[in-house]
Amino acid sequence: MHAALNRRRVLQAGAALAAPAIVGAAEPVTLRFLWWGGGDRHKRTLAAIAAFEARHPGVRIKAEYMGSVGYLEKLTMQMVGGTEPDLMQINWAWLNMFSRTGTGFLDLNTQSTELALDQFADEDRRICTIAGKLNGLPMSYTARLFLWNTASFARAGIPVPSTWDELFAAGEVFRRTLGERAYPIDGEIYDMLLLAQAYVFQLHGTPYVHPTEPRVAMSPAAVLDWVKTYKRLFASRAATPVPYRASLGGAEKPLEQQPDWVVGRWGGTYTWDTVVRSRLSTLDAQQTLDVGPFLTLPGAKNSGMFGRPTALFAISKRTKHPALAAKFLNFLLTDAEAARILGLTRGVPSSRIAYRALEEAKLLPALELKAYRQIAEQRAAGRIDLPAMRFEDARFRRFLLEIFELLGYDRIGEADAARRLVDDGNALLARIK
Repeated sequence: MHAALNRRRVLQAGAALAAPAIVGAAEPVTLRFLWWGGGDRHKRTLAAIAAFEARHPGVRIKAEYMGSVGYLEKLTMQMVGGTEPDLMQINWAWLNMFSRTGTGFLDLNTQSTELALDQFADEDRRICTIAGKLNGLPMSYTARLFLWNTASFARAGIPVPSTWDELFAAGEVFRRTLGERAYPIDGEIYDMLLLAQAYVFQLHGTPYVHPTEPRVAMSPAAVLDWVKTYKRLFASRAATPVPYRASLGGAEKPLEQQPDWVVGRWGGTYTWDTVVRSRLSTLDAQQTLDVGPFLTLPGAKNSGMFGRPTALFAISKRTKHPALAAKFLNFLLTDAEAARILGLTRGVPSSRIAYRALEEAKLLPALELKAYRQIAEQRAAGRIDLPAMRFEDARFRRFLLEIFELLGYDRIGEADAARRLVDDGNALLARIK
């Protein structure tokens, strides 16, 4: 009798092991998802996660999020230690750091059945592909453009600049009509060095860093023109001087936190289209923000516009659930419900489905849409060259900031700065490759 009972228990146990798990009864499958951002992005992304989990009761998404400060350092430690999350938000330029041969992340081509790859333009997929491997998908495409407070220029009695000469000439007009603290354009050091680079790119037809080789592409003469243009922005009073900006709480203090911007003493900025809302958020009721024409020298073959994917979603090559991670990635980028939840927290979406969902729901504000269309027109005309990934390497950015900060404080001469940008730039690029 006891033997029969034991045999029955063994058979029951075996059947239980062979039976498929019941959804809701078994432990849920957990995916880790890491991103950076601000409060609105966090709130909306958590809501999108909840929507995905509601559709997939056996799945749990563990959210790991933070601000941008320290994010790269955290992700680097995880990647080196093999503890990175299943899905992560990365900067496009980090592909050069984490996946130089295309093998740092999961090749998304292997998950094509879970991904609506046809919702992305060929070019968007191409610029995320390394050695034939699709390392990520873009959330949106962003570029630098001109945002003008049209009310400031109206008070100064001049139109917003449509040429470089008009920008340089506006400085003295602002001083004479609006006071010593008034300037036509403002930005952090990095904003202004990119603005000067746009001018020189148009003038000489060459970016500072070669797009594919670890070397400076500009000639020494072009680099010197870059330095001189940067200095001219301040000498002409077109841009807020670095020392003055530093006296207001730091040269890198965000524009929207500057009282001179809030009340319209500063007339504009050169910035990413993805920050339009934050720039607009603090302006008082008398100010009016608009996207201006992209200043371009006559005869320039390239706009000099600095554009690239805003950020990518990439999947760990070590994930134990590649198909599920791909399904979640696809939800975030190409699902209409997710698009409405996320809104513009990561820019105007690159995926066609997401864009249409926001358009139909009237969730594309006029200013952001105008910026998006200006960039799209430049891309379609082939007038935006993709920058070198090395240009946005954290070490290289520190190098550029050091040189241009010294220039802003008049602690280095133009010729010396240009020499360092060529010689030291080449040396650093050789180490980054």
